[in-house]
Parts: sequence; C-alpha cells; structure tokens
Amino acid sequence: MTNTLQQEAVLAHEEQKSLEAREFGFWVYLMTDAIIFALLFATYVVLSNNSAAGPTAKELFDLRHTASETALLLLSSLTFGFATIAMHEDRAGQVVKWLVISVGLGLGFLAMELVEFYGMIQKGAGPEVSGFLSAFFTLVGTHGLHVAFGSIGIFVMIGQVLSKGLTLPVRSRLIRLGLFWHFLDIVWIGIFSVVYLPGVM
Repeated sequence: MTNTLQQEAVLAHEEQKSLEAREFGFWVYLMTDAIIFALLFATYVVLSNNSAAGPTAKELFDLRHTASETALLLLSSLTFGFATIAMHEDRAGQVVKWLVISVGLGLGFLAMELVEFYGMIQKGAGPEVSGFLSAFFTLVGTHGLHVAFGSIGIFVMIGQVLSKGLTLPVRSRLIRLGLFWHFLDIVWIGIFSVVYLPGVM
C-alpha cells in the first residue's frame, strides 16, 4: 500500500514537472510570436504611406466595421475568462458553454475580416497593388490566421473537456490556450490603434 502511494506521488510529481516545462515552452513561443508581430507592425508603419497612387487607408477603412470586429474579439476574451473561472470551480459544463460562446465570437470576427478583405479586393485594393496594402494584408492576415488556429484549439479543448473532464493536463492546456487567446486580443488592439485609427484620421 505504501509503495503504491509512493509510486502515485512520484508520478504526480513527474506530471507536474512535465506540465511546468510545457508552460515555460509556451511562454517562449508567445515571446517569439510577439517578435514576429513587432516586425510586421514595424513593416506596416514604414510602408503605410506607400500607396503607389492606389487607394489609401482613408478610402478603404470602415471604422464602424472594425469597431464591430473589435467588440467581437474582446467579448470572446471575456467569455474565455469566464471559462477559466468555471474551470477553477470544477464546473466542466460551464467551461464547455463559455468555450462554445468564445469560439462563436471568434468565428464571427473571422467572418467579418474575410468580408473586409473580399470587399477591398473587389475594389481593386489587393495586396499586390502597393506596399501599404501588402503590409496591411500581411499584418492583419497573420493575426486572422492566428485566430483561426486558436478557434481550432478551442474546438479541441471542448472535445477534451467533454471526453476527459477537468484533469490536470486538460487544465494546463486550457490555461495555455487562454494565454494565446488573450495575446491575440492585445495584438488586435495594437492593430486597431496603429493601422485603423491613424488610417481614417
């Protein structure tokens, strides 16, 4: 009996160490992602006035549309926070509910972004037209790609919570996914402030 308890304690300790290593690795990943976005922001700032006699930001951007996108993404971050709170309270059903709402809002954001991109391309303002548009589509598109992968991650987490429950590994994955999702919110606020607001001024 004592040996069994010792073995379980050793396994639990090893699992905890493994999860801590994964969390550290995830923070390293987030830092590298932040560097990538910093470079994309810098590229956009340098090229933002290079419209090559094509359409400018003021002609293309619709701040009301972008504000609606922003509201969807910020709300999804809030609902993800509610999922995390429910996780700490051991309420798996509530976790799933809030994750479903979060991914729904995230997909709504992506749909609005695709509508914006399609409308710009229809107006002859594709990424090949100018340096400004190349930088815009690269920065905003990279963020959108991250949101798409994050949405897939949320679907996976919903499946894991339903099939495995709120085990220690599932909790760790949910916390890491939450960090990623909130990080995307911060990046979008930067995009809204650096790209859209100055563009319509």
